[in-house]
Amino acid sequence: MEQVTGRIREFNRYYTQRIGVLTDHYLGPRSLGEARLLYELSRDADVRSVRTRLGLDSGYLSRLLRALERQDLLKLDRHPDDGRARIAVLTNAGHAAVSDLDTRSDESVTALIDPLTPDQRKRLADAMEEVQRLLRLAAVQVQPVAAGSAVARSCLHAYAEELSRRFPEGYGPDDLLPATAFALFLVASDGVSPVGCVGLRPLSATTAEIKHMWVSPSARRLGVGRRLLAALESHAATLGYSELRLNTHEALPEAIALYQALGYAEIPPYGDDLHGQRFFALPLPPPPPRPLPVDHGVNCGVDGVAAPETP
Repeated sequence: MEQVTGRIREFNRYYTQRIGVLTDHYLGPRSLGEARLLYELSRDADVRSVRTRLGLDSGYLSRLLRALERQDLLKLDRHPDDGRARIAVLTNAGHAAVSDLDTRSDESVTALIDPLTPDQRKRLADAMEEVQRLLRLAAVQVQPVAAGSAVARSCLHAYAEELSRRFPEGYGPDDLLPATAFALFLVASDGVSPVGCVGLRPLSATTAEIKHMWVSPSARRLGVGRRLLAALESHAATLGYSELRLNTHEALPEAIALYQALGYAEIPPYGDDLHGQRFFALPLPPPPPRPLPVDHGVNCGVDGVAAPETP
């Protein structure tokens, strides 16, 4: 870990100096913070949404907004759907500044990679894509949520909408399990929005079923599915289940491949799910034993045998 951390820090130092973000003017007359905020607001006027996406402190965001207002690049107004929120509407000068920023950014990147051969440029772009992919995965967090919560239902409806396109027989919200059917529901989030979900339905005292596993198309091939399953398996073992089962559809070959790669074995059909075509099971190891509480009021003698207290 120390070696990896050192290499990443060295890369960060070199890259930030190389692209010029250490000065108070980035690609023009504004700081990096002002330039990035202006760019984001040109694509999403919702101030709260942009703040969440960029992870900005509210005080720092307010200072940036005031600076852009003083430059006559934007005007703040109330959100039309929420009087407590604000939107930032770019002025004509603001749109011109964004266009200039895009031009300068393209020219900067072109100058940066121009000395490289076409093959080297492709290798660089591929390496950067891999860096972004792994950092996105590192940002993903998997947490239990109430199966009836808004975030859970939004994931489930996205899941149903996708299956309605992929299943020849169709799929709809009525095919989803009710919230009360789940013993556990997990949602994966990248810090901005949910990117995956999976539920656990009890079948017996020792067996539970994996249901409604979904990963957003924007987060696929990042390992989110593996992380969701690993978290679900750990929770299921803690809850006392010794076996997990699931069924899936022939129209989902990537899901079948994932289950097989993770050690799920194919089993005979079970249950009455109309969409179940392939069936799998995974035995779970028993949860690690909890350490016994230490009674500090007992004086232990040789080999842990309790000895009389010393008067």
